[in-house]
Amino acid sequence: MVYHASYLRFLERARTEWLRARGLDQVRVREEHGVVFVVRDLAVEFLRPARLDDEVDACVTPVQQRAASLEFAQALERIGDGALLVRARVRAACVEADGFRPAPIPRALAQRLADG
Repeated sequence: MVYHASYLRFLERARTEWLRARGLDQVRVREEHGVVFVVRDLAVEFLRPARLDDEVDACVTPVQQRAASLEFAQALERIGDGALLVRARVRAACVEADGFRPAPIPRALAQRLADG
């Protein structure tokens, strides 16, 4: 059986890849815009267990974009039978890369996120 904290890594990787698919590599965002995204809050429902060697598909759906945060709905499904394993809501806050103080999402970045 997969340890419950491992699901958080799967969710994080999925959000990172979702951003990367939109040309928003997190290292580049930090270098070009001086901001990073950090998890502000997270709600997870563990519905069914994944087992060793199960293949899992991670879904990321943007729900809301605010001035300084992004909210996502995420799901992990087992490939093969399509069983919903985990459902999550994640809010990521935009913060200054150096001081970790809240910061507005830079306009160019916000537009790119909105365009999907």
